Amino acid sequence: MTTTLEMPATEASEAQTRRRWERWALAALLLGTAVAYIWGLGASGWANPFYAAAVQAGSVSWKAFFFGSSDAANSITVDKPPMSLWLMALSARIFGMSSWAMLLPQALLGVGSVALLYATVKRWFGVSAGLLAGLVLALTPVAALMFRFNNPDALLVLLMIAAVWAMLRAVQDGRTRWLVLTGVFVGFGFLTKQLQVMLVVPPLALTYLIAGPPKFGKRLAQCFAALGAMIVSAGWWVLTVELWPASSRPWIGGSQNNSIIELTLGYNGLGRLNGNEIGSVGPGSANGAGGAGAALTGAPARGPMDRMWEGPGITRMFDPAQGGQIAWLIPAALILLVVGLVLRGKAPRVDGQRASFVVWGLWLLVSGLTFSFMAGIFHAYYTVALAPAVAALVAIGSATAWRHRGTPWVRAVMSATLLVTATTAWILLNRSASFMPWLKWVVVATGVVAAALVVIPASTRGRIPVVAVLCSLFTGLAGPTAYTLYTIADAQQGSLVSAGPEVDNDDRGFGGMRGSATTDGMGMPGGATGVPGGTRPDGAGMPTPPGGMGPDGAGMPTPPGGMGPDGAGMPIPPGGMGPDGAGMPTPPGGMGPDGGTAIQGGGMGAPSSGAAGGLLNASTPGEEVVALLEADSDQYTWVAATIGSNTASGYQLATLDPVMPIGGFNGTDPSPTLDQFQQYVEEGQIHYFIANPGRLRGQGPASEISAWVAEQFTATTVEGVTLYDLTTDGG
Repeated sequence: MTTTLEMPATEASEAQTRRRWERWALAALLLGTAVAYIWGLGASGWANPFYAAAVQAGSVSWKAFFFGSSDAANSITVDKPPMSLWLMALSARIFGMSSWAMLLPQALLGVGSVALLYATVKRWFGVSAGLLAGLVLALTPVAALMFRFNNPDALLVLLMIAAVWAMLRAVQDGRTRWLVLTGVFVGFGFLTKQLQVMLVVPPLALTYLIAGPPKFGKRLAQCFAALGAMIVSAGWWVLTVELWPASSRPWIGGSQNNSIIELTLGYNGLGRLNGNEIGSVGPGSANGAGGAGAALTGAPARGPMDRMWEGPGITRMFDPAQGGQIAWLIPAALILLVVGLVLRGKAPRVDGQRASFVVWGLWLLVSGLTFSFMAGIFHAYYTVALAPAVAALVAIGSATAWRHRGTPWVRAVMSATLLVTATTAWILLNRSASFMPWLKWVVVATGVVAAALVVIPASTRGRIPVVAVLCSLFTGLAGPTAYTLYTIADAQQGSLVSAGPEVDNDDRGFGGMRGSATTDGMGMPGGATGVPGGTRPDGAGMPTPPGGMGPDGAGMPTPPGGMGPDGAGMPIPPGGMGPDGAGMPTPPGGMGPDGGTAIQGGGMGAPSSGAAGGLLNASTPGEEVVALLEADSDQYTWVAATIGSNTASGYQLATLDPVMPIGGFNGTDPSPTLDQFQQYVEEGQIHYFIANPGRLRGQGPASEISAWVAEQFTATTVEGVTLYDLTTDGG
């Protein structure tokens, strides 16, 4: 190898200048990413209150920290493993519990993901490709969203990139330690979001079996070593939870039998693929509208709750709900994947560049097709898992094609790719007609210019290649950059969030409902406190006007006063009481049933005096309620209990005291049972029960507890919130 000292003075100077430029360019990329992701971070408040409550619990209780409990008294866990919560809880322990302290690790994970993707791509394709990959990832709208939010996806993305980085290191030198490290990263990914990380396992394994340097037998053995490392790195926590006496640990949220294995294979596993998610509110829910619940009751398996999850199909990633999040460069990535594989087709088996195309391409195809056809719950922000693969393929494909631009067909494909990219941007930008309406015209015009310039033979000198590159960058990145800047400026709150501006005429359902600080979890104005004037969309995206009127599961109006047909066509008597689609009563003051399920004040994003919260948004207690809960709080294990994790989270985050979320996220987990709750009350462990009838979903412990409390204790209304003091009478 020629050293700098052995080079002629001119070459040495150029090499030094190039290295200096590379360092400054990387520093600018990472610093820019850090500023973008950290700036105004606290504006999102508690972001997703479901996870924020668990972070708060873990910041004061090591037991809650280990299990990922929703409350510091360890009644129930969140419905995911706790690794992403650990980082945020540690930050809260260091800096104190605040929005900024909670979200800082997420932003740093974003910077780390950009840096690691840069390093992974740079190793095989050079600095320019690495910088482009990092830039594309940083400017992907859904990435900017999730790296400023407290969902597990931020850590998951970093770990998936790390697994590819380690595997490609193994392709380079064939050492087993890199495969073991790959398995560790995948195992940690399981402890972050369970089986979703497994979508990268086939790409990792197949790529190494194809391109690993050792003989096939050793390559196969190394893959088994990676499998063992994955099992150990994830299994220690799973085994601990399974062997821990159930009576002294929290209930496993999202499971019906208090089992992390059940949660892994059911609600967070196969249920997401086939829609059979027992305990969910979507398709296959035995407790919600339609799906298995409808099958049990004989009711039609249709209704607003079912429509929220419609949309599986090959074009799902380009639908209004997902398109602006991730689709900008997917066509370019797929085209450049084919170009790269063709151009590297005659390379040796162990070629690292071809291996890169294989692993990133399989990542995009396997994950993209899974997301497109999964029948269970799907949210638009899941697509952040595609962002590294799209960014890498665009970067390495562009670098490879540019080096071969002397070949006519390569120039023709590059030109076509730019035209396809400009067309995609036009379609996506046109869906938000009021958002920078001029931008789509500029992008298309620039794309046409770039497409024309790249077909000019490579021998052309002067500034044409530079102009072609700049125009190409603008064509590909102008749209996502605009969406990303909008996302950074638009604080996000709630369980369902979406990057970019509102999309016109988008009946996106759960997969794309916005939850910004200026809208509620259903995409309507009013933020986390609910919709002003009592309006809310139902599952079909239709508004419920002031006074409680709106379509039910059959699309029929509910007349003033709460009367109207339910999903089975049965009348709701005056006063708002009446059977829902499952034959369950609609509690007083509530709204008519929705597709077989009573959804009332505090339900699916519906307002409840701006306080009760619901399935998708946190409660927002006023000062009087907070003062009431904080009084003598140290004398109780839980200052209150209420149905559903999001409802409980608002009270817990306002008081920083444990609040029991009966039934977990969906309110359908059998935790606690009525007998257990009665025992807690008898022992004086719970001070208040906070009513939230909108969270009652069919038969189950939550309904039984609510009915028992209403029969045994006296209700008090404070700031529109109904509370029962469980220490004064009854029992």
